[in-house]
Amino acid sequence: MNFERARFNMVEQQIRPWEVLDRAVLDVLERAPRDAFVPREFRRLAYADIAVPIGDGETMLPPRVEGRLLQALRLDPESHVLEVGTGSGFLTYLLAQRAAHVTSVEINPALAELAKANLADQGVGNVTVEIGDGRRGWEAGTLYDAIAVGASVPVPEPAFEAQLAVGGRLFVVVGTAPAMEAMLVRRTGEEEWIRECMFETVLPPLHASETPKRFVL
Repeated sequence: MNFERARFNMVEQQIRPWEVLDRAVLDVLERAPRDAFVPREFRRLAYADIAVPIGDGETMLPPRVEGRLLQALRLDPESHVLEVGTGSGFLTYLLAQRAAHVTSVEINPALAELAKANLADQGVGNVTVEIGDGRRGWEAGTLYDAIAVGASVPVPEPAFEAQLAVGGRLFVVVGTAPAMEAMLVRRTGEEEWIRECMFETVLPPLHASETPKRFVL
């Protein structure tokens, strides 16, 4: 399979039409070896417009969501990033291309080790992969310029917002299927946040996320 051509088609047919127009973001996506982060049996689907399985019932984000996420966070070479949900490490790779350092937290030890191996194979050195539960943030008291949550949460999580530095940005998908929204949160002051709903989508929940109880008459 011609992965280079498939990557070009992914950018032109999936990502650009989804309003990802930041040239720096497109440059990263145009050269990112997504196929290297996909299990061998699914490699032919690496650039398809689907959530590719990566094992243990987990999936990668669809490419268009990855593009919107990366564009919304507006990373720069000084950015320190927290990622919750490492998966196979591909989104981690994308974040690392645009940031000074990425701390990525994965609750599944097997996936964490897979991501470490994948990132090492690509020569990525500005990432720390931690094994643990990042549902309530990570390393209390540490502030990040950007936070990317790679799965959905049923309701907004204040712990994520509290770990943003002033001027920082959080990307997270909030809600329960079939009604979920991708949300961008910007911290504009010590006690001030601006929340913006970007688009509708559906993502699997973070591992062990609590679903709010529904009111029943």
